[in-house]
Amino acid sequence: MPYAPDAIRHVKLSTVTLPLATPISDAKVFTGRQKPMVEVVFLFAEIATEQGHEGLGFGYSKRAGGPAQFAHAKEVAEAMIGEDPNDIAKLYNKLLWAGASVGRSGVATQALAALDIALYDLKAKRAGLPLAKLLGAHRDSVRTYNTSGGFLNASLEEVKERASRSLEEGIGGIKIKVGLPDSSEDLRRVAGVREHIGADVPMMVDANQQWDRATALRIGRKLEEFDLVWIEEPLDAYDAEGHAQLALALDTPIATGEMLASVSEHERLIQARACDIIQPDAPRIGGITQFLRLATLADQAGLDLAPHFAMEIHLHLAAAYPREPWVEHFDWLDPLFNERLETKEGRMLVPHRPGLGVTFSEQARAWTTDTVEFGRA
Repeated sequence: MPYAPDAIRHVKLSTVTLPLATPISDAKVFTGRQKPMVEVVFLFAEIATEQGHEGLGFGYSKRAGGPAQFAHAKEVAEAMIGEDPNDIAKLYNKLLWAGASVGRSGVATQALAALDIALYDLKAKRAGLPLAKLLGAHRDSVRTYNTSGGFLNASLEEVKERASRSLEEGIGGIKIKVGLPDSSEDLRRVAGVREHIGADVPMMVDANQQWDRATALRIGRKLEEFDLVWIEEPLDAYDAEGHAQLALALDTPIATGEMLASVSEHERLIQARACDIIQPDAPRIGGITQFLRLATLADQAGLDLAPHFAMEIHLHLAAAYPREPWVEHFDWLDPLFNERLETKEGRMLVPHRPGLGVTFSEQARAWTTDTVEFGRA
C-alpha cells in the first residue's frame, strides 16, 4: 500500500503534579543542598492526526522547572500543526528554531521532549509495533534494578524489607543511596543490604554528586569489597576529569550522566572516558531523537547503558541498545498510567502493546493543574 501523507491536527499539553506518598531524601538533602522531594511535575503531550492516529509523550521535573517546561512548550507547540507526524527529525529542528533564543539545552529542550516522545509513540502505534521493535530491538527484556526502595529517608531495616519485596517481584538488582556526611553510616547501610540480599544479587550505590574527589576515592576503595555493579554519581555531574580519574583508580565501574541536559554535555563525558556506564535521561536531554544520537556515540565508545528514571520510555530505548543494558525500576509513576510493566527473573519485559504501551489514567487527569490545546480537537 503506498504511503498516504498525514498531518498533525491537534496538540494538547497538560501539566500534572504527582504527589509522593512519603517525602524523599537523598544525599543532597543531608548535605543541605536541597529540600526533601514531595512531588514530581510532569509535562504530557497528546498528539492527534488527520488520519486518526494518536501519540502520548511525557517529560518531568523534580523540585523545580515544571512550570518553565510547560510555559516554553506552550510557546512552540503550535508550530507542529499541519506537519507530517512521521517527519520527527524535521519537527524537532522546527521546534528548536521556534525557541532558539533560549538555547538548545536545559528547559529549552526538556520542554520539547514530551512532544518528541509523543511523535515516536504515534509512529510506533501507526506501525502496530512496540516502540522497541520500531527502533530495532536487540532483546525482548532488559535487566532491571530497583531504586525507589533505597532512599536515605528510609531506615536500614526499611531498605532491606523493600529490597526483599523487589526481588520477590522479579526485579534483578538493588540500588541504594549513599553520600551522607557520615561516610561510616553509608558503609554500614551498604554492608547491611549486601548481607541481607546475598553476594549474588547485583547491587549498586548512588552518591548523588555529594563527594569531592578525595572522598570519592577513599570511600570508593572501601566499597570495593562489596562487589558492586557500579558507583553512581560520586562527583559533581560536570566534573568529567574527576570521574575519569576515579574510573581509572577503582575496579568498581563508575556510572553517571543523569543530570546532564544535552547530548553535547554527554559528549564531554564520553571524550574524557569519565564513566563505564552512561546514564542519559531522554526527557532531560530533549527526547528520543536526542537519546538515539547519544546512544550511537556511547556504543561507539564501548560504554554500557543504564538510562535514568522514566522506565516507561527507557525500557524501549534500552532494548534497542546493542550492548546489554540496565533499566531503572521506579514505582512512583504507576498512578499516571492504566498499564503496568512486567518484571520476571530479574528482567523487565518489553510490552507487546504498540507504542510506549501506556495510556493516560483518570488519576493523572485528576492531578492535572493546567492544559492548553492547539489545532482542531
